[in-house]
Amino acid sequence: MKQTSIPLPSTTLREDLKLRLTRWTDADAVAKLIYEVCEADGDVTVATTAEELKNAWKNEGFDIERDAFVVETQDGRIVGYEDFFHPQGIYHDFQADGYVHPQFKGLGVGRAMLQAVESRAREEMKLAAPDLRVFIRNTIDNKDRAGHDLFKSEGYFPVRYHWRMEVKLTAPPAPAAFPEGVELRPFIKDEHAVAVWRADNEAFRDHWGSRESSYEVWSHRKFGRSDFDPSLWMVAWDGEQVAGFSQNRFRMGIGWIGSLGVRRPWRRRGLGLALLLHSFGEFYKRGATVIGLGVDSANPSGATRLYQRAGMYVASEFATYEKELRPGRSAED
Repeated sequence: MKQTSIPLPSTTLREDLKLRLTRWTDADAVAKLIYEVCEADGDVTVATTAEELKNAWKNEGFDIERDAFVVETQDGRIVGYEDFFHPQGIYHDFQADGYVHPQFKGLGVGRAMLQAVESRAREEMKLAAPDLRVFIRNTIDNKDRAGHDLFKSEGYFPVRYHWRMEVKLTAPPAPAAFPEGVELRPFIKDEHAVAVWRADNEAFRDHWGSRESSYEVWSHRKFGRSDFDPSLWMVAWDGEQVAGFSQNRFRMGIGWIGSLGVRRPWRRRGLGLALLLHSFGEFYKRGATVIGLGVDSANPSGATRLYQRAGMYVASEFATYEKELRPGRSAED
């Protein structure tokens, strides 16, 4: 088996707990764990389904048999999960994401998984240019005090905060007013996907931590979901150019604005607000009165102010921690 070829770090786990690599058959149990952790944190809208997990595990460059770890009890119950990811061909910028069941905190579960992903990162960073700065990032719910303490004890420091914002509609939202010359057209995947992909990369180019995606990676992430609904994608056109977009779907029982972006030439003309309000209206027509999105709290384009103007408020806050594995020059220099 391929799994046995990946060495795992020694841990301080209790004897009745075991760290191992993740298997495809773990998807349902991992999704259940994530839901229970999010439920304890007070926000299940950021949980994920088993189907979404499996789709993410198929991302280019991710190998489930080396890049994800679980901690299980003697009777096979999964009480911890952590995955590790870096874009294909990038060996200095690593991302991880982990969950520990609230009943099993303080038993070394989170520490064992952090050490496992760091071990993976240190192996992969051997392929990075020798002068590049190398780091790994991980995000937790900002209310998780034990998580803050754990990260700091493992050499991580907080570098960014993100919000999940939402609005609760009690009536249809105000009609959207689009800038002159800009119009919405039905999204036709085979005809419009490449143009929207290019606009997506451009719109988020100046956002913290953003990295341009290949069309293959982007389309798998966007269209590989079973809940992809082209009628919920709002694409604004100015002639033959994509001016902005709101890529929407239903997620965990609420309306979800997955990506809302406006290209630079069309900013500060009210297009972002128009896309937001039109998305609200479409969700409302379909019976969704709670609509959410995720945003960098220090977003440079003023998105947080835009969302607040539209009646959204901060429902949850998340802290991103970073650990420097090797000093060096920034890849953006």
